[in-house]
Amino acid sequence: MTLTPSEAEKLRSDAITHLRAGDAAKARPMLEQICAPDSGVEPQWLLLAHACRMLGDDQGEEAALQKLLMIDKRHLPALLLMGELKARTGDDRAANSFYKAALNMVSVGATVSADLRPKLKQAEEFLAGAHGRFEAFLLQKLDATGLSGEDTPIPVRHAIDLLMGRREIFYQKPSLFYYPGMPQREFYERSEFPWLAEMEAAIPAMQQELRDVIARTQEFQPYVQGQPNRPRPNNPLLDDPSWGAHYFWKDGVEITENSAHCPKTMAALAAAPIPVIQERSPMALYSVLEPDTHIAPHYGMLNTRLICHIPLILPPDCAIRVGSETRPWQEGQALVFDDSFEHEAWNRSNQRRVILLFEIWRPEISADERQALTTIFEAINEYQKPVEI
Repeated sequence: MTLTPSEAEKLRSDAITHLRAGDAAKARPMLEQICAPDSGVEPQWLLLAHACRMLGDDQGEEAALQKLLMIDKRHLPALLLMGELKARTGDDRAANSFYKAALNMVSVGATVSADLRPKLKQAEEFLAGAHGRFEAFLLQKLDATGLSGEDTPIPVRHAIDLLMGRREIFYQKPSLFYYPGMPQREFYERSEFPWLAEMEAAIPAMQQELRDVIARTQEFQPYVQGQPNRPRPNNPLLDDPSWGAHYFWKDGVEITENSAHCPKTMAALAAAPIPVIQERSPMALYSVLEPDTHIAPHYGMLNTRLICHIPLILPPDCAIRVGSETRPWQEGQALVFDDSFEHEAWNRSNQRRVILLFEIWRPEISADERQALTTIFEAINEYQKPVEI
C-alpha cells in the first residue's frame, strides 16, 4: 500500500516512540509497512533492524541490515550492527570483515556520532580477541600435525606472523640491479653453507689478527665517503668514522697493506664463493660500529649476492633488521642475509662492534648465470668509464 509522506512520518514517529519504550512488537509492523516494496517512501531499514534485534529475530535483523548495505555499502551504523550480529551468532570471520570495514571507514574520515563510539570500541575489542582466538585455533591444528613451536618450519612461522600482522611484507629493492626470480628471503641459515663451519672455526685466529690491527690503527676510515665526481649521498653517516671500514678487498682489488697483516683472515675468505668481477668484487672488510651508532634503513645495490657477517667483537645491544625480521649477532656464528631488502643495524652499547663483512654469490644462481652476470657488471663498468681524449 502506497503511503503519503505524512502517513509515513506518523508511522515512523510512532515506531520510534514504541522502540524507546521497549515495545518492539508494536514498532515492527509499522516499520515493515514503511519498508514494504510498494510503500512509495524511503524505507527505514536501520530502525527495522533495531526492532528485530529487540525481538531476538537474528534473521530479520540481518535481512534489514543487508537491505540497507545494498543501498549504502559504507553505512557505518549498519556495518557496526552487522559486525555485532555476526559476533553474537558465533561467525567470527564475518564479524571480523564487517568490523574491519567499519574501522576502515573511520580511518578515512567517516563521521562518528557520540552513540557510535561505544560500538567502535566494542569492534576494536572484538577484533583483538578474535585475533587471539584464531591464532590459538591455528596453533592447535599445527600441534596436531607435530609442527608447532620450534618444530614449525621457518617459512611456515613467517607466514603465520604475516597472517597475524606481526610481520610486514618487504620485497627486494636493489638500488642498482634487479635479477628476476630470486626467492624473497631476508635471512639464510648457516646450515645451508657447509663451508661456513671452517670459517667459524677460524674466528679465534681472526680475532687475534683484529686485535693486532686495532693496536696499530688509531681510527678506521668512514664506510660512507663522498666522491668528487658523484653527488654526495644523503646518508647521516657520510664521512663519519662511527661507521668505519678496514678493507681487505675493495672494488675487486686486494688492499695488500691490510691483507698482509691478516693471513688467517684471508685464508678463511678464500673458502667462500665470493664473486670475482673486475672493478667490483671481491669485497671484504672489517665493518666497525662505534658505540651508540645507528645505520639508518637502506637498500643494497644488487639482489644477485648475499652478505655474510662474521662477528669478531660483539658487545651487547647490537642487532640488525632485514625486512621484517630482527636478529642479534651471536658469538662464533655467521649471519647471512640479502641486503637488497631494506635493512638497518645498531650498536646501543658503550663498546665498539666489529664484524668481518663480505659478499657471496646467491646459491640459487647457476654457474652459467654467474658468468653472464659477471659480463653484464663488467660491461656496466666499462661503459661508465670516461672517454679519453
